[in-house]
Amino acid sequence: MAYSGNLQKKQNKTADLPMLQKQDVVYGIFIVQITISLPQESEPFTRNSKNTAMIKSIPALILLMILSFSNQAQNDQHAYRIVCVGFYNLENLFDTIDDPKKNDDAFTPGGANAWTGSRFREKIANLARVISELGTDITPDGAAILGLSEVENDHVVRELIQTPELIDRNYKVIHRESPDYRGIDNALIYQPKYFQPLNIKTYTLTIPGLDNFKTRDQLLVSGILDQDTVHILVNHWPSRRGGEARSMPRRIAAAQLSRHIVDSLQQMQSGAKIIIMGDLNDDPKDPSIKKHLNVKGERQDLNPGDLYNPYERMHETGIGTLAYRDVWNLFDMIILSESLSGEEMDNYTLFKPFVYKKDYLIQKNGRYKGYPLRTFGGGVYLSGYSDHFPVYVLLIKKVGD
Repeated sequence: MAYSGNLQKKQNKTADLPMLQKQDVVYGIFIVQITISLPQESEPFTRNSKNTAMIKSIPALILLMILSFSNQAQNDQHAYRIVCVGFYNLENLFDTIDDPKKNDDAFTPGGANAWTGSRFREKIANLARVISELGTDITPDGAAILGLSEVENDHVVRELIQTPELIDRNYKVIHRESPDYRGIDNALIYQPKYFQPLNIKTYTLTIPGLDNFKTRDQLLVSGILDQDTVHILVNHWPSRRGGEARSMPRRIAAAQLSRHIVDSLQQMQSGAKIIIMGDLNDDPKDPSIKKHLNVKGERQDLNPGDLYNPYERMHETGIGTLAYRDVWNLFDMIILSESLSGEEMDNYTLFKPFVYKKDYLIQKNGRYKGYPLRTFGGGVYLSGYSDHFPVYVLLIKKVGD
């Protein structure tokens, strides 16, 4: 699918607004009551009415949430708790110190990338800005849980969460070293007032006949999210190095490992709440995801135990998280178990998926105009962010009666 420039989201029409009187919305741990004065059924509603101006003052996402759940909430009062869960490939977040156990020579002051302290600090500040903004138009605390990939070690993640943009959130770090040949790992940061980890485990991918194959471990973190036990699997599947077709068996093997982890969790607990996130290096409809991870792309097709990928439909509309040779791919995604994807809101369920694509994250000129603005391009330091856009989902839960 060829790059088509900035993608526009469909806007709800004010003429289709329902007759909603009052709604309580919980932003993370913050409760905000929104009172909307809409015309009664006997009063005609027009775009020129005084009510239209009042509606325009409500942030778009808040309004969308009110409308989306208005059928069961009309003439009623409900409170909803919303949490943001995301993933971000940080693209080669290395420190400046040469580690003889890792392939990091290019990311040293004397290396090919002239990776100095000032460049490292600029990269950290750039990434912190992005992370600080995820989900904040709905929940002021931003991402309660954020999976990360392409981090060299625990130290670089701790440097990230200590930046002025993030320090007040009190993020904690979960990181485990991987055998990856590049020396990069997966990690998870979380806000303890939302999430409390109970168990951490890593899974190493091995492929028969490829004794020297080394890639990122899959990181499984199980814990309590607002009284619900959830299992979060952070992934960075093998790349397409050597070509998509030639490298496909490695991603299929990664998908099979993820599927094995999911099956084990579901055997231990029927209806287990599972979140699979990561850079899968395949698009939503590729065989690794559709067949071997066994993921569905339509919510109405889900049965107990199924996995749902809300990013499949987004990819069909041309949305991507990275670009290569003027083609958009959507490799970064968050996949949810059916138990987190239903219509009932007594427990957390999916509200909406997002690809975070702010204008400042996009390269403005040159050969890669329109692509994500990365740290290096063609060997030139660009002082950018990442070659991937971050993704996140909002989960919603009804509070009280």
